[in-house]
Amino acid sequence: MNLSTALLHALKDHGARAVFGLPGDFVLPFFKQLEDSAILPLYTLSHEPGVGFAADASARFSHGLGVAAVTYGAGALNMVNAVAASYAEKVPMVVISGAPGANERRNGFLLHHQTRSLDSQMAMFREITCDQVVLDDPARAPEQIARVLGNCLAQSRPVYIELPRDMVAAPCAPVPKLPAPSWDPEALQACVTELLARLATAERPMLLAGIEIRRFGIEEKVAKLARLLHLPVTTSIMGRGLLANAEAPLLGTYLGVAGDPQITHAVEGSDALLMLGVIVSDTNFGVSEKTIDMRKAILALDGQVEMGHHIYPNIPLEALVDGLLERGHSIACTPPPCRRAEYPYGLVADSAPLAPMDIARAVNDLMKQRGSFPIVSDIGDCFFTALDIEHTDLLAPGYYATMGYGVPAGLGLQADSGQRPIILVGDGAFQMTGWELGNCQRYGWDPIVIVFNNCSWEMLRTFQPESSFNNLSDWHFADMAKPMGGEGYRVSTRAELLAALDHAVEMRGRFQLIEAMIPRGVLSDTLNRFVAGVRRLQAGSGAGC
Repeated sequence: MNLSTALLHALKDHGARAVFGLPGDFVLPFFKQLEDSAILPLYTLSHEPGVGFAADASARFSHGLGVAAVTYGAGALNMVNAVAASYAEKVPMVVISGAPGANERRNGFLLHHQTRSLDSQMAMFREITCDQVVLDDPARAPEQIARVLGNCLAQSRPVYIELPRDMVAAPCAPVPKLPAPSWDPEALQACVTELLARLATAERPMLLAGIEIRRFGIEEKVAKLARLLHLPVTTSIMGRGLLANAEAPLLGTYLGVAGDPQITHAVEGSDALLMLGVIVSDTNFGVSEKTIDMRKAILALDGQVEMGHHIYPNIPLEALVDGLLERGHSIACTPPPCRRAEYPYGLVADSAPLAPMDIARAVNDLMKQRGSFPIVSDIGDCFFTALDIEHTDLLAPGYYATMGYGVPAGLGLQADSGQRPIILVGDGAFQMTGWELGNCQRYGWDPIVIVFNNCSWEMLRTFQPESSFNNLSDWHFADMAKPMGGEGYRVSTRAELLAALDHAVEMRGRFQLIEAMIPRGVLSDTLNRFVAGVRRLQAGSGAGC
């Protein structure tokens, strides 16, 4: 076994299902080992940001490891934004970068792709990964790889592995799998006791589910806990799509002033808001109708539990949920009745111009007839439209809010799972990474892509409507689909949208691109409410967490 195969076996043992990459000179030897060994499938894309987003989606959807392999300097630094998004949103991604070998480091020349120093890249990735290693010693590599991959899973954040190209084929022992981090059982029991006591005495308990329950693969356990304690459940904006396939008393998604008023009042009025894996961010709480009293909330995040002025460190989320399941039968909360969120259906096939809500209705009607599809969304009104689609698996960078995520993330999801996604993306974001669809023909991917084309950065326009720089040209994306190996449809009415969607779902083996032409200024109701909430907050009258 050499260092490369040891690394690949370790990645697979830790839950990786594929490697997404883009070759370059410093990483070519590793790519050859990757291809020849066939330990993990390799999918190459066209630009490093797309590689990062695809690996991110692979990890999000399967709650395993996402793996991105790129070359030194121009490759890895081109992926910084995607890795930063994964760090911010707690995605366990492994970044593997080829690097100069020992002889190259000693020859005295400045090397191509080098920035300030040969170690500058490592310094940059320290800011956006939770652990890093340079594999320049094959004897130490097994323990180093085990440590880094263990931290990637335990902290659910990206890690960075730098692989000098002269180390790729060096003999190496297998990589051990380290035991999961331990915790103090007495501290856990004390935490569970206090938490259950708070829930038992509460008049309006509520469970708010966040992204960590997917990252750590405990959605079924959380659903069981909600049933056991009779707790109504909502998800955060970032957690939208959670519990879609679990039997849970799920009401919908908490959106503050932008969402269902009943859900907003239930969350903000809870006297025991149990927040499991919820990131306290502006996206999740920035448009709250009123300030959530964190002294009455229970926050389990980043391996600790906070209740009022009490903090229990080193309590993993899964251990906490297991402890609550073991003892939760002793109480049964009696929350007030709360209806489930309602979603729009029944799009009329007429000649009316398209609006974002029409797309939500069309997708809801499709899934009612054909069954659920996973949804992957970019950022913009496509994301807020996704929040009006019936609860199903949803991948989106809801907190970090980077554009360009949707298309490559959809490819990563289909490569990892084999499931066919519906991808929602705006025309501005499609200009960035939509061209990754050209890689579908090599791998047989066939996502359904709906481009919201208003020839504008329309969400940005909502905050600064007087500026003309938000205008975009009409690129006629549908016309480009066929040369890229897919099929394209340009639609402007509800009837045309329904016909195109019906045809797209029947066609398999090639990507289907529906270019939905939306007039400028026409926004989803949810985005309109969200923007109003942000403006109110900026004016000083808003609330928050």
